[in-house]
Amino acid sequence: MEWPASIQTVLKNAQPLKHARGKRLPLYLWPAMNPGALTDARAEELVRELDRRGVGLVCRWDPAHMEASLAAALPVARAQRKIGQPVAVDATACLSSFFDGSPETAHIDAAGQRFWDGSFVGKPDMGCPFGLEGRKEPIRRRVEAFAEAYRRAGAPVGFCFADWEIDGPIEWNGAWAASKRCARCRQRLPGLDDFLTFQKAMREMRADLQRECYAEPLKERFPGILVGNYGVYPNDGFRYWYDYFEPPEQPGPMLADQRARYRHWAPEFERAGYTFAMPVTYPWSRTWSWYDHEPGDYRWFYNMLKVGTNAAAHTPVGTPIITFVHWHTIEPGMPPEPQMSEQAYRELLWHMLLRGHATFFLWCMEAEQAKEVELLHGVWAEALEFGEFLEKGRPVAFDVPEKPGAVLSGLRLGDRVLVRRTDFGAVAGPVKLRVAGRDISVPRNPGRCSILSLK
Repeated sequence: MEWPASIQTVLKNAQPLKHARGKRLPLYLWPAMNPGALTDARAEELVRELDRRGVGLVCRWDPAHMEASLAAALPVARAQRKIGQPVAVDATACLSSFFDGSPETAHIDAAGQRFWDGSFVGKPDMGCPFGLEGRKEPIRRRVEAFAEAYRRAGAPVGFCFADWEIDGPIEWNGAWAASKRCARCRQRLPGLDDFLTFQKAMREMRADLQRECYAEPLKERFPGILVGNYGVYPNDGFRYWYDYFEPPEQPGPMLADQRARYRHWAPEFERAGYTFAMPVTYPWSRTWSWYDHEPGDYRWFYNMLKVGTNAAAHTPVGTPIITFVHWHTIEPGMPPEPQMSEQAYRELLWHMLLRGHATFFLWCMEAEQAKEVELLHGVWAEALEFGEFLEKGRPVAFDVPEKPGAVLSGLRLGDRVLVRRTDFGAVAGPVKLRVAGRDISVPRNPGRCSILSLK
């Protein structure tokens, strides 16, 4: 029997590693998920074949078909346990949905009539953040049921992510207007007329749901587990990207950068109890029109590196950053924006690695799989040549130049620094990088890293 088509695409476009992965986390790929029902022998064969490429296989927990889900996932978990790779799962379906359309979760207006916030694409039943108490226990029980099954099977989960986005308390789109119309929200949210106060309350409530119903049940059973969620990571208090369901017209104060408008972002990572950060560095189509940078590649690179650096500069040492990445333009306009070049994307991935990102998680559409896997895996596998720096080095640069020029990133290990220099436009001669109180000269070395001495 052949592997599923997406798995075959991964095996074809990700070559076996030339450099050992060592203790680094595997690379995670959307096409390398859910291989279907396998015997233990076939599961081990597939896990080993992917491991030769440094790729981790992920299995989804589906509470609507729990028995079948476990039958497909546990052979993979046993194989991962056997070869020493983290047991990896996707718990998204377990968290869907807190807002399930039940009357108890709706907003309530001054006349006692229930209503929904329909401003989110594909989610017409967004409701009242104070109507979710009865939804917590059913959601938590789903997570606990799968976690217990894995614990009993002797397959401790090492990595669990969720793609939990449009659900639960949230501040964007029409949520603030709906809460101001809701009698229950007005009663329970002092300062509701101030957006930042409302945002802080929503992020705290959102974090509490994630911690109580998702992170805690897993951490209680699997000490040391890496657990996190799409788009949740430590940050500087601003968000430099918009998701697909968020129109540009958003409430609240913003920070201007050319035509970009960056939103304030209240913290939720620590309160959610997560143990890895999961930023989202995508070339959203609207990004192109935000900036006037030439060469145009720097419009994509600048924004995506700002997002990646925001996480890297604020995530505590020892907390892995596992970053959602994508190359193809997301939701291209009419006419479509120029595609980010392959070379610029490769350089972006290098700079994120040299700013402390532990590994990546590729999301892509089916038609994009081959190219996306080829680009991402190529950089990730090549970077393993510098495994000692990646495992033990500390980032030395978090600057994102406001204008095209030389971009520098590096990892320091003892008196050596692994440096990547990428030039946008004409940049003459060496440039200076300050490390440990002294300036080092970084020469041009297009498409390659340099190892420089601090002595």
